[in-house]
Amino acid sequence: MRSSYQGRVLNVDLTTSKIWVHLLEESYVRDYLGGRGAAAKMLWDMTGPDTKPLSKDNVIIFSPGVLTGTSAPTTGRTNVTFKSPATGGYFKSSIGGALGVAIKYAGYDHVVIRGKAKKPVYLYVSPTKVELCDASGIWGKDVKETNRLIKEQKQESELKIACIGRAGEIKSNFAAVMGTYYYAAARGGGGAVMGSKNLKALAFSTNGGSVYVADNDSFVKAAQHARDASLADSHSRTMKRFGTAATTDQMCVAGLLPTYNFSRQWLESGEENLTGQHLIDEGYLKRSSSCGTCIFGCHRYTKIDTGKFAGTYSEGPEYETFASLGANIGLTDSRYILKGNEMANDYGFDTISLGSAVSFAIESFEKGVITLKDTEGFELKWGDGETLLYLIDMIVQERGIGKLLAKGVKVASDTLGKDSYKWAVQARGLDQSRVELRGAFSYALAFAINPRGPDHLMTECLAEFGSGFSKHAVDVIKKITGDEKYAFPYLEEKRAEIVSWHEDIYAVSDSLGYCAFATTAAYGVDEQVCADTFNSAVGQNLTAQQIMEAGRRIVTLERCYNLREGWSRRCDVLPWRIMNEKAVDLSPKQPVEAVMDEKRLGRMLDAYYRLNGWDPVNGFPLPDTLEKLGLGYVESHLGQKRAHAMTAELPQSCRLPSAT
Repeated sequence: MRSSYQGRVLNVDLTTSKIWVHLLEESYVRDYLGGRGAAAKMLWDMTGPDTKPLSKDNVIIFSPGVLTGTSAPTTGRTNVTFKSPATGGYFKSSIGGALGVAIKYAGYDHVVIRGKAKKPVYLYVSPTKVELCDASGIWGKDVKETNRLIKEQKQESELKIACIGRAGEIKSNFAAVMGTYYYAAARGGGGAVMGSKNLKALAFSTNGGSVYVADNDSFVKAAQHARDASLADSHSRTMKRFGTAATTDQMCVAGLLPTYNFSRQWLESGEENLTGQHLIDEGYLKRSSSCGTCIFGCHRYTKIDTGKFAGTYSEGPEYETFASLGANIGLTDSRYILKGNEMANDYGFDTISLGSAVSFAIESFEKGVITLKDTEGFELKWGDGETLLYLIDMIVQERGIGKLLAKGVKVASDTLGKDSYKWAVQARGLDQSRVELRGAFSYALAFAINPRGPDHLMTECLAEFGSGFSKHAVDVIKKITGDEKYAFPYLEEKRAEIVSWHEDIYAVSDSLGYCAFATTAAYGVDEQVCADTFNSAVGQNLTAQQIMEAGRRIVTLERCYNLREGWSRRCDVLPWRIMNEKAVDLSPKQPVEAVMDEKRLGRMLDAYYRLNGWDPVNGFPLPDTLEKLGLGYVESHLGQKRAHAMTAELPQSCRLPSAT
């Protein structure tokens, strides 16, 4: 039968140079929706507690969405799944651009890389050929140069390439997997996993290939409905015009913009320089770009034409980069942020964790934990663009304090000691993304239970801001909770329901290949649209409720992966600063003093556990819950751990700061 998902897995063992294909059972698409869900099941089966993230035994799995390569709007996403060197647990990252389309056109639904090559290699894949190629002459090159050299070697200018830069080669815990020059599966250290395998890149030919759907007439109708509904949402137009940094200045005024390493929630001035409008006004924005079949085009292509940084060009900055490399170090000179963004993309760093390392270093220097000896005589200062560029250079070259910072702020604070955990804004080994959790309670709950760590790319709860974000957000909250009054971020009530719905639809989105903006920011693609496009593409007959249940199955399996690693409720925490300090210098326009503490978070966790059938004592899904979700097979791995979860020694990434 024709289907956009055939379950074809391309396997590559770098140790033996063996390459083979196998087919997954139908359950991988019926029960796990392909994409992210199928990859989570494969990671569960292929790795375990004894697997070291940077060993040859770890795997890295590239999984386009089930709809990627079709005409369904915004379905250009690809999941990258691995055991993370940053957290030691399950990790899913996501990459845009045209990489996923090229993988599907080559005839594969997943690419699984295992083992370790004896020397640097890259994988070349076309619809008719798969081979490992010598990358010795490319090792050490940055992302732009890597793309150029591989295209020249293969004499194919349109190759779609996923590669690492120098960040991956030094095995930084926040090394990204870069798609072409600009798109990134940024978080969790996937680039370090590739680097540990001596794998420089994967290159996919775009010559030939196609993706078919099971019921073309039904699919065309469903895809058109998805497109019309998405374009009707007002936020879709905002993203197209200004990108993800559309409202940075408004967030600042509302006291929701993390600044100065999360010690404040607004900037004294200059916040307008961190916006999409600023990129337009200054002439930096040259064009917008889109992933696959995206109708939003939120990506920015920017270039500086004159002055000190003339010739600087890259994708972005997105909101998270403006916030991490800018606001969070008190920097509002956009020229330095654009330069830092270019360096990060070319070296292959996650800009969120990179900015976190920089802000941690500045505060550590300010408090005397880092000295001039560590910085080779350079004085680290807030709001200073030269400090940003200097530290990026130190990190990629592993000079001085840079070698330690390259491991992330968790490792850095554990090593430095002297109470530095208090300003290391991370949990479970992952640096927090730039959301002010003390003023967004759904986000706070979502970040605490996120299997990746405290960030937004598993559960995007923008709807909790209600009409302050989008007129459609209120409707979403009413649908979830039954009352629009809960569309307010400073409430505890109904946060469990809001988070659970967003988790489930996000898992569905990733598995199908939809951009999360289509389901959790613009809201045009809901569970019914997901069911309609999925069913007509793969020949299934899931209801909207069943497809959300599949999302819950995926979320639960990912949770169980980490529980098997030794995690428990004790790991469901937020960074120390977020839980123990009130932000200073509150914005005068902020309506409520933002506070997040252990008691408040604990109450929300209890509600979430009860709602989803998890044990509120240890945070384990109950056996009956696992059976109902078709996950009974995981219980044999969790049974003994369940009884001792609250007393067993925690993995290093989960150990509370006061215990390190």
